[in-house]
Amino acid sequence: MLRRRAALAIATLFTAGLAGCAIHPAERAAPSVSPKATTPAPRPPAGHAPTESFAVGVRQLKLNRDGDRALPVTVWYPARGAAGGAPERSAPAATGRFPVMMFSHGLGARPEDYQLLLSRWAAAGFVVAAPRFPHTGTGGDGNVLDVLNQPADVSYALTQVLALDEKPDDPLRGRLATDRVAAAGHSAGGVTTIGLFTAGRDDRLDAGIVFAGTALGVGTGFAGAAAPQLFVHGRADEVVDYAAGKAVYDAVPWPKAMLSLPKGDHGRALLSDGKALRVVADTTVEFLRWTLYGDAAAKKRLPADASRGGLATLDNHL
Repeated sequence: MLRRRAALAIATLFTAGLAGCAIHPAERAAPSVSPKATTPAPRPPAGHAPTESFAVGVRQLKLNRDGDRALPVTVWYPARGAAGGAPERSAPAATGRFPVMMFSHGLGARPEDYQLLLSRWAAAGFVVAAPRFPHTGTGGDGNVLDVLNQPADVSYALTQVLALDEKPDDPLRGRLATDRVAAAGHSAGGVTTIGLFTAGRDDRLDAGIVFAGTALGVGTGFAGAAAPQLFVHGRADEVVDYAAGKAVYDAVPWPKAMLSLPKGDHGRALLSDGKALRVVADTTVEFLRWTLYGDAAAKKRLPADASRGGLATLDNHL
């Protein structure tokens, strides 16, 4: 009964804001007190993230959980070649071992809608895997209640992606840092990501990034070892109220920070190549360099990146 009520709450939220949450074709380019975590965070060994940018490759995986949940996964990864160009289909992977990021899209969207941001993560030295969910993705039936099944989808996809590191003849064999993993997501994907640290805790995850998310349906019972969290939310969000996202952030018992965009809406800063996207991209990259590479210098740079241009503010408890 509790699960059903939570599901109805999600349905009310996302159905009411469906037009704002969905990705429209025209957009397709494009101080709080933190309580101490009860379980220490297993930090990666101190190290340095790559200082150079990589070319970006992109490929598709055809996955299916339980035989009836098709989960095509788009993977962006550091590739050989000159940096700065568009992602190249099936380009040879760069030399090295790279942390893994799982990304969950918003309602009515697809992974490719977020390519501007996700390819920047890949260029910085991360393998980014983004499933398209069967009901809430583009071409699905729009059943928002299925968001509650998506944390398990992400965990399944993560298992399959990590297995590529030992799969004979796979282009990513020997290229994945399988012990350094994070999750991120936008809107309904933000709900999915929160769920991966609460009701559907995946203990392999070392960090999380939540874009315009809420805890409806998945709760704020953050569990397991401490995993630093970065929340990103626009104060002018017309779909998921800023206060709802801030309430979840306040409940996080681990190291955390919240990047707030005073003029930010529900997601255009993630989709359009402009100043806001650059601030979001640079701040999230530094967060990932610190949490997954153990790069202490990146943590020190993070506040400056977040405040550049006066487009955002950072509540920092990392």
